[in-house]
Order: sequence, then C-alpha cells, then structure tokens
Amino acid sequence: MKAYIYVDGLNLYYGAVKGTPYRWLDIAALCRLLLPRDDILQIKYFTALVHPRSYDPDQRTRQQTYLRALKTIPNLSIVFGSFLAHDIMMPLAPPATGYAKVIKTEEKGSDVNLATHLLMDAFDNTFEIAVIVSNDSDLLEPIRVVTNRFKKPVGLINPQKNPSKTLLPHVAFIKQIRAGVLAKSQFPITLTDARGAFSKPPSW
Repeated sequence: MKAYIYVDGLNLYYGAVKGTPYRWLDIAALCRLLLPRDDILQIKYFTALVHPRSYDPDQRTRQQTYLRALKTIPNLSIVFGSFLAHDIMMPLAPPATGYAKVIKTEEKGSDVNLATHLLMDAFDNTFEIAVIVSNDSDLLEPIRVVTNRFKKPVGLINPQKNPSKTLLPHVAFIKQIRAGVLAKSQFPITLTDARGAFSKPPSW
C-alpha cells in the first residue's frame, strides 16, 4: 500500500532510543524493516529544537547533527514545534515539606502538527495507509477521523514499552520497536550532504 509515515520524534526518542547505542537512527531503514510490503512515499518527522542545559551544553549540537542526518533521506521532511520554558513552584517530595521554584520545559506543537498533517493528507488522498510512530493517546481523535471519515487504515509503530490501550481498538495494526530492529537501522558513522562530510556524535 502507498504509505505516509508520521514520526513523533520526542516520543520515539524517549520511548525507544534514549540511553541506548541506537540514537543514530535511520528512520527510513526502520520503516522499511517494519513495513516491508508497503511503498513508503513520504516520512514526516515532528520535533522541536531543544534548549541546552548548563550540564549538557552540546545537546543542541547533537540534535542538529542528527537532524542533518535525517535530511539525507530523500523522502523525509521535518516539521518543527517549539519548547517553552518557565518558572513554576512545585511541591517537594516527602519527607520534605514546602515548595521549590523549578524551570519547567514543555514541548509544544508536535502532536498538533502531526494531527494536522495527518488529516490534511487524508483529505488530499495522498496515501492508502498512514502509519504513526508514536504511542501518544492524544492522537486518538485524528486517527478516528481518518479511519471513520476518510475510510483509510492507520497503523501504529510503538516506541514505548506497552501500546496505548486508548489507541489499540482504533488502529489497523501495532508493531513494536525492538532492539534488534534498531540495531539494523543505524546510519553509517559518517555521512555526506551538500555541506560535506559529518559524523555521528562521539558520545553516541
């Protein structure tokens, strides 16, 4: 089937690759392994640029290097949301009492952007099947609209340990991302684009 893939970048990162040796992940290779019978026309990757913390000043540089690697995939486009950081008072964990001021960082826009692209592409009849790389239950309503209103199946590639019970009854299939598939879906250590050669971040 002619497939469009919608990747929730942060859901994928925190669910499947953070803290693993598989962060240099070739999304296209992953999708080809998990969807061998489908014709993958387009991959849309939804993310936000991180704000580096004082204890990890190279965080943005690593992310930008990875985004540069993703841009070497011909049929992949990147759609950006944003991070918002603000001070907030939070209660201390027991046995301590009182409150402390902390910096709370929230990612905004990626789930809305993903849902919007999914619905617009279904309306434009660009795919026969949509596959979402996420386990975010907030995507339930756009999934239901695509399946019920536009009569197109939606599959789920789950980066989390357990699939969402909210989404499970409304998708055509769920495929789990396992370590073996991640290991087989890595970019070469060195890549080349129009700007020249670049390499996987050393700490990865």
